[in-house]
Amino acid sequence: MSRIGRMPIAIPAGVEVKLDGNTVSVKGPKGTLTRTVHQNMKVEVNGAEITVTRPNDNKENRSLHGLTRTLIANMVEGVTNGFQKELEVNGVGYRAQKQGNDLVLNIGYSHQVIMTAPEGINIDVPGPNKVVISGADKQKVGQFAAEIREKRPPEPYKGKGIKYADEHIRRKEGKAGKGGK
Repeated sequence: MSRIGRMPIAIPAGVEVKLDGNTVSVKGPKGTLTRTVHQNMKVEVNGAEITVTRPNDNKENRSLHGLTRTLIANMVEGVTNGFQKELEVNGVGYRAQKQGNDLVLNIGYSHQVIMTAPEGINIDVPGPNKVVISGADKQKVGQFAAEIREKRPPEPYKGKGIKYADEHIRRKEGKAGKGGK
């Protein structure tokens, strides 16, 4: 039996869970999330907790069991607390700023890179070298943060580029000069 899959998900106060066949809707203070789960997985709401069960021990069902439980747990976590990713912009002249719902990046190109936040994602720029992406949907937050980082990934020699706040960049030594005469 899946250790993760069989753990019940606690429903906090103020969160409403609706089941409609294979569709799970979770509504909370930070918004509403909806996901359709695989038809083999059985999701039940018992009082203040959600349980996910599988019909048998087929390989596919075993792998879907823990996944389904984790996806629903992330939905509950997202509508109560939300998720966030912090990015750092490193480099001389590199900076970020917010204009309306857009993120404007000056990252060493001949033009500014302008990125519009998807629906349900908030951008916050507390400083010129820091960007905070937040929202209720863990997948959307991570995807948008990855798309921002992709515009100028950190390079290993000087560490210039956009990196996650908790990311460590493995630094390389520069090119060694020729030996003496």
